Amino acid sequence: MAKHLGDRGRRVLVLEAGTRTLDTWPGHLDAMNTYYAALAKVPNSPYRANAAAPSPDVLDLQGLPEGGYRATGYFLQNGALPYASDYQRATGGTALHWMGLVPRMHPDDFTVRSAYGYGRDWPLGYADLEPHYRVAEHALGAAGDAAEQSDAIGLPFPPGYDYPMRRIPRSHLDHLLATRLDGTTIRETPDAPETTLRVVTTPHARNSTPNPHYDGGRGYRPAGAAGLPNYGERCVGNASCTPICPVQAKYTPLKTQATWSRRVTLVTHAVVSRVLADRNGRVLGVEYQRYDDPAAPGHTTATAEADIVVLAAHAIENARLLLVSGLANSSDQVGRNLLDHPMLLTWGLLDRPTGPFRGPGSTSGFEGFRTGPARRARAPFRIEIGNWGWSWSAGSPGSDVARLLGIPGDTGAPRPPGVFGTRLRETLGRDVGRQFSLQFALEQDAESRNRVTVDPAHRDRLGNPRPVLTYDLSDHVKRGMVAAKAVSDHLFRLLGADDRTAYAPGPFAPGWFRFDDRDYVFQGAGHAGGTHVMGDAPATSVVDPWQRCWDHPNLYAVGCGSMPSMGTANPSLTMAALALRSCEQIDRDLRELRRPAVVRLPEGQP
Repeated sequence: MAKHLGDRGRRVLVLEAGTRTLDTWPGHLDAMNTYYAALAKVPNSPYRANAAAPSPDVLDLQGLPEGGYRATGYFLQNGALPYASDYQRATGGTALHWMGLVPRMHPDDFTVRSAYGYGRDWPLGYADLEPHYRVAEHALGAAGDAAEQSDAIGLPFPPGYDYPMRRIPRSHLDHLLATRLDGTTIRETPDAPETTLRVVTTPHARNSTPNPHYDGGRGYRPAGAAGLPNYGERCVGNASCTPICPVQAKYTPLKTQATWSRRVTLVTHAVVSRVLADRNGRVLGVEYQRYDDPAAPGHTTATAEADIVVLAAHAIENARLLLVSGLANSSDQVGRNLLDHPMLLTWGLLDRPTGPFRGPGSTSGFEGFRTGPARRARAPFRIEIGNWGWSWSAGSPGSDVARLLGIPGDTGAPRPPGVFGTRLRETLGRDVGRQFSLQFALEQDAESRNRVTVDPAHRDRLGNPRPVLTYDLSDHVKRGMVAAKAVSDHLFRLLGADDRTAYAPGPFAPGWFRFDDRDYVFQGAGHAGGTHVMGDAPATSVVDPWQRCWDHPNLYAVGCGSMPSMGTANPSLTMAALALRSCEQIDRDLRELRRPAVVRLPEGQP
């Protein structure tokens, strides 16, 4: 939004709560070295902690031996299940550590209430967003195959449309599964309709080969700062997309920041603490706290005035800021309908090498379960083919090395005899080389009980109330997990795979629960949404279809928090498309504010 509005001559002030070290080459190298030194390679591991603008971390959650969880860190959690996702407060935000997948939502995802009887409908549809999807795909340098997406998923594209870059090549595992499974039909239950399996490549915001057919044959030539080519090499398969790409092949917002016009001003170390409004509901600006040392509590307070204020601080931080400011909540929906993509992981061994730990975390998936009549009874899901072995599900390869060396876990059991030398290398090569996993991303329905609140008794170092999260999974989602596990069982049988999937409570399973007398463990996807939902009426939603707050005509709350549903698609592309669409309305708002007034004198007066 800053780039779009700055390019159109608007003066834009960007207030960033975090630091500005990551948009320099020394800062990037520091983040890489921090990542290399981290014992747990979690999403936030490359990025230094900032006590003035704290970020939640997946390591803040611990499962308990008999079930349940313990939450520490920035979030206060009181839900039946934990909210298991994180984010990053620094210049570049959470898209510093995202995976980089940019599939479009399915047209059916916009009408889940009217078509399938659960959740919330959008006040706009796929056709309204489609032109902005194309602009967002250009801005992010998306790599994909539009013909494949249209044929395999049914996504509508304009005739002749191509992605800016050619699709990321399939992994060795993708080819193995396609050879064995493409064209096979399965049923998730004996009385369910058949689904035909097909391995489909996933669109990425990652440098591949620019597509010469893009833009009617003009090709894709992104421009960076001072007209230089967009920085970052092509993807070379470092296998660390989450949390950091060493060669900067993955898109991050820092690439867009490098192209901002001089009309855009960035102020870092600036934590917005309140949005300011007059008695008539018109927003005047924001109050923010300036700090120098992230480790020290000292700060000064300042204000910034603006004709238009845009909150673009992540779904949870947007909601927290609105609640603290007492704004935009006449519908009582601010903070409610907290969403994520609950992830069910399954894992096993194939009978031959799968080539794990090469390339992006996922390059392809099975898309046949994203929509259809079964949505009425259970949540739909995408199936990502995991290229990094059991890294997410079981901590491989480090956990495999520890197990073979005889290093015990947290069980207190006696240390078993270890395997060393040639036998260790051979065993690792035989077992780790055959690992594969499937990652089921389930749609979560919008529920008012899942929410963000604030408690003045719990504040961060600068005195700002911390987010209080209440979170659970509906039976609709849990039935989706039952179906996902059944599909996984079918796939493993068809592949002749050794299924090693196991769900049980414990320190590494805070998302454990029982449903229909079976154990399950879910993970967070890092896809927060729903906390300031858009709608077609101010009584039932926070923002209008342009992401403008109903209660305040010059306040916008943008991002995934505006999304009433997310379907099964990673939401970043849709978030970018929504932001670009909102810029159109902001342009109109600003033109209206600057329109010359027409004064008519009384008749007969000179």
